[in-house]
Amino acid sequence: MAAAQPIATKTTGTFAHRLLAWWDVHGRKDLPWQHPRTPYRVWVSEIMLQQTQVSTVIPYFERFMASFPDVTTLAAASLDEVLAHWAGLGYYARGRNLHKAAIIILQEHGGEFPATPERLVALPGIGESTANAIISQAFDQPAVVLDGNVRRVMARHAAVAGPATKASVLQQLWREAETRQARHRAADYTQAIMDLGATVCTRANPYCVHCPVQDDCVALQTGSVSQYPGKKAKTRVRQKSLHMLIIRKPDNSILLERRPPAGIWGGLWCLPEGESAAELIDRFGIENVPDRKLPALEHRLTHIRMTIHAAICEPPANAGEVECNNHQCWFGADEWPLLGLPKPVQALLNDNLDGIIT
Repeated sequence: MAAAQPIATKTTGTFAHRLLAWWDVHGRKDLPWQHPRTPYRVWVSEIMLQQTQVSTVIPYFERFMASFPDVTTLAAASLDEVLAHWAGLGYYARGRNLHKAAIIILQEHGGEFPATPERLVALPGIGESTANAIISQAFDQPAVVLDGNVRRVMARHAAVAGPATKASVLQQLWREAETRQARHRAADYTQAIMDLGATVCTRANPYCVHCPVQDDCVALQTGSVSQYPGKKAKTRVRQKSLHMLIIRKPDNSILLERRPPAGIWGGLWCLPEGESAAELIDRFGIENVPDRKLPALEHRLTHIRMTIHAAICEPPANAGEVECNNHQCWFGADEWPLLGLPKPVQALLNDNLDGIIT
């Protein structure tokens, strides 16, 4: 946020009026999905922004738009093409659902983007808040959003106690957001309330002195900003150890397997993995011990801290009998960037390229 002097509002105007006046001066108006702000571009951005920061999303969004500029091209693309553009962004179910929804829009809606929250929620990967964000920003219709940033603003401004994971707390946050919703300039208001949470009413060290709605913020007036929103119970991070094999043929192609659609890295191509190197060697009938063990790779997911042990080895004698299919295939280095590969697999391949391609 640009440097600014403390804002003195003295509670003039409604919440929405003060917020929009602030946004007109300090809001984010140069985000790529705002130019042009079409239903398709807003939809893709909202899916990418789920649990991901704007700064991370922008380069992914721009590359995605360059390859899939509209719902028709997205629906016509293969899942591998879509996931290749999603690789590294995480939460891959979002990419799979985006592709599924594009096909549904093309087949059931004639390629026209649904213009009501009810029809949007019926699409894969779209919940109530995301549907409302699309409706308000793409069609400029008043619709309440309640993403993480907005929940934090509402929790503090109305002093709503308890974690948003609790149903009764979430319902109260929805009510508070509804009472503050603008009836005009719906698209601007949605961006403004999200901007307020992202740039002023931040999770840590909020800039309350710059807040346009500070004078009737209950948490600020009672000196309890740090108590809101209520913290949810900490999720236990479990340790996981994985073993992977880089099985390399004489032509330098490597064997990759597609993971199941559900679970970690669902639907992505991955190196063969198992609980131990011995298990993998036995599964593939590899006679020789892997000829090069790689340094252990640490990788962190939301709830899992994993250590990946990988090694490069020659294929078994019957490697030529392995036929490519949708679940297992050999790929050359020039094909890796075209696949949806998990970030640690990309790192293993790229960091050891010289050892793989000899």
